[in-house]
Amino acid sequence: MDGGSTDRTLALVAAFSARHSAVVLQHNPRRLQSAAMNLAARLAAPGAAVLVRADAHAHYAPDFVQCCVSALLQNEATSVVVPMRTQALPGAGLQHAIAAAQTSRLGNGGAAHRNGGASGFVEHGHHAAFDREFFRAIGGYDEEFTHNEDAELDVRAIAAGGRIWMCTQAAPIYYPRDRLGPLAQQYFRHGAGRAKTLRKHRIKPRPRQLAPVVALAGCAAGLVAAPFVPVAASLAFIYPACCLSWGVARAIRERDPRLIAGGLALMTMHLSWALGFLTGLARASPLATENRNQRRLDWDVDATASADRR
Repeated sequence: MDGGSTDRTLALVAAFSARHSAVVLQHNPRRLQSAAMNLAARLAAPGAAVLVRADAHAHYAPDFVQCCVSALLQNEATSVVVPMRTQALPGAGLQHAIAAAQTSRLGNGGAAHRNGGASGFVEHGHHAAFDREFFRAIGGYDEEFTHNEDAELDVRAIAAGGRIWMCTQAAPIYYPRDRLGPLAQQYFRHGAGRAKTLRKHRIKPRPRQLAPVVALAGCAAGLVAAPFVPVAASLAFIYPACCLSWGVARAIRERDPRLIAGGLALMTMHLSWALGFLTGLARASPLATENRNQRRLDWDVDATASADRR
């Protein structure tokens, strides 16, 4: 499912397809993960019972599909999620620091799918496999979401009686962004997507989701108050000092000077996420409900047509 690649992706897929005819390249005009999976769910062969999701920027073990499908069937789950092992590519400098930040509890807030753990039923994780019938029955991904579409789907899945299994044996290696600018854009969108999920389902944010907002508010308050109450300027420096100190301490502990930049990565992730989260809370889309209803109608019509063909 290609969303408009401009690198060698199309050529690689074409070459692979020439050796394995079952692999088909499909254009995804909406260029979103959510749209890609919904399109795959509609176009797959009528007898296909399982959908497997494998995103870019990652490395998958040869038995990834086998592990995910086995876990789905053996545990009678409606979907399988996996943890992610974040690593940098060989020779990458800043990416190494970003990976260290993302794998730390300060960077991921202790999320289960970021820290591994044991296999078992969970509420959320990195999406890997779905029972196709159940996926379509709950409407698939909400294509209004450019990010956080996975967590939003999991909320609906659990509400509909779904069972989500975490398969730790199938953890892919994820390669993070290698520059702070793209990292900031990514986390801004993550924050906005999380806010959209909370707003849609009227869910209260968790403490680990509010922590970046508190950090952003403290920095902003210190800068605004500084001209009037100079001592208040210290509020703007407490958080950055903590992050930078973490990077220095990590570099000393692991004897790796590249990790000093981990503090900058933490600040980029936290503050961008918080800004996106606040922006997402403030946004309102009057067309969202209408669009979702239209997609549900499209799913129903397509499902009816598929039944008629069978």
